[in-house]
Amino acid sequence: MTRCIGIDLGTTNSCVAVIERGKPTVIHNREGGRTTPSVVCFPKEGTPIVGQPAKRQALITPEETIYAVKRLIGRKHGSPEVKELARTLPYKILAAQNGDAWVGVREQTLSPQEISSMVLRSLKQSAEDYLSETVGEAIVAVPAYFNEAQRQATKDAAKIAGLEVKRLLNEPTAAALAYGLREQRAAKIAVFDLGGGTFDISILDVAGGVFEVLATHGDTFLGGEDIDRAFVEHLAADCKQQSGLELLENPVALQRLREAAEQAKRELSISMTTSINLPFIAVGADGPVHFQSDDTPRMLLEAIARPYLDRLEAPCVRALKDAGLAAKDIDHVVLVGGMTRMPAVQEVAARIFGRAPEKGVNPDEAVAIGAAMQAGVSAGEVEEQLLLDVTPHSLGIRVKSDRMSVVIKRNTRIPARETRIFQPAEENQDFVLLEVFEGEDDAAPRNRLLGKFVLEGLPAGPRSQVHVHVSFTIDVNGLLTVTAKEAKSGQATAVRIQPGGGLAAAEVDRLASLPAR
Repeated sequence: MTRCIGIDLGTTNSCVAVIERGKPTVIHNREGGRTTPSVVCFPKEGTPIVGQPAKRQALITPEETIYAVKRLIGRKHGSPEVKELARTLPYKILAAQNGDAWVGVREQTLSPQEISSMVLRSLKQSAEDYLSETVGEAIVAVPAYFNEAQRQATKDAAKIAGLEVKRLLNEPTAAALAYGLREQRAAKIAVFDLGGGTFDISILDVAGGVFEVLATHGDTFLGGEDIDRAFVEHLAADCKQQSGLELLENPVALQRLREAAEQAKRELSISMTTSINLPFIAVGADGPVHFQSDDTPRMLLEAIARPYLDRLEAPCVRALKDAGLAAKDIDHVVLVGGMTRMPAVQEVAARIFGRAPEKGVNPDEAVAIGAAMQAGVSAGEVEEQLLLDVTPHSLGIRVKSDRMSVVIKRNTRIPARETRIFQPAEENQDFVLLEVFEGEDDAAPRNRLLGKFVLEGLPAGPRSQVHVHVSFTIDVNGLLTVTAKEAKSGQATAVRIQPGGGLAAAEVDRLASLPAR
């Protein structure tokens, strides 16, 4: 029997925890850190390097050092988000044959799932070193607002890493579990989770060991990486004004700017000013160029971050409305994610909910601790706590006039199963094309296409006499299965699935069978 661990696979940093003697323990990595940078470096010779050693290599080999790959997982190469990312990334983003966003490094093209699996494998190895036993199962936390493709891609990454995912647990729900260690009274809790790449807000009712998610919302492309990128572009513009050089086109200079921006952001969370000094950042026509910015004020960073901070309110308002609550009904606001250390973020949360947020949990470790708690429940090591989660997106079928007929509404408790009856568009039609979409727009094409299902063998006759029963089933991981059958015969008809992206199951199995790199 193998051990089950809890994993927070983060955009910037990842964390792994396990239950010991009934209590969660955060596991240190080989460098002694409680969190591991989600960074993978591909040296010219040898195996890939993961974590802090890889992050140190970024200044030397920026084009071969991959970070923030979670922001690419489950996304298409031509999407606006990927185009925005590409502006300030030193490494290459390429289009896979199916249109997914992949990474080009040292003459090879790798999926985000493969790169994420290397981070997961490193966390798995740290756990095995600590426990002195095999680890084969995990509870993996994902952003609550992750869509179907992103959830499946995360599960595939874990399988490639040699981990069986016992459950994909929404990050705010995991954090609420960690908070529940200290808060035992019945309460309405808002979990405000802003990390490196995503923002989630979940409203929970917690009482007597029951964690019921009332509503969730978020933005899967909003986080500290965006503020870092905007800060980097500001610093690059300053340098260009001083020296005439465009640093965004220089991978090494770009990486130095990025690290300086990250460090300045951390310092400005505890100080009102900081200094940025980057000697020999580039070479111009007149020789070496030095960049220096003395007394950079906190208010400058806040002004740069303002467009992103302003986007935090709408998801919170929507989640409260969907939960049927007002801000005054919330008893506790819990901050999760490294970006919540930024004073301006704390001020936004306090303004939205009308109360000061609480800091009783470590924002970097809470999600992993909550995932470990759930791992302990599944292994019988921890007293069971009932988790009642919801699906973040509405799911439906494209019907006449390109409308989306919703089968399962957002914030429906999962697991869930719903069935709707549809009819062919034409008389004597012997098949129907069922297109499944995810999103909130009434117009199906403006939502995300999940897949196409062809149902064949319909009986000839008037369309009014043909009834196609389409069933949507969402499991506890938030993953969707769709089946269809024709009612007249009462027999299920074969469904052909035409996936729109991600790794094929056979490819995941092949990668999982390869020796660890």
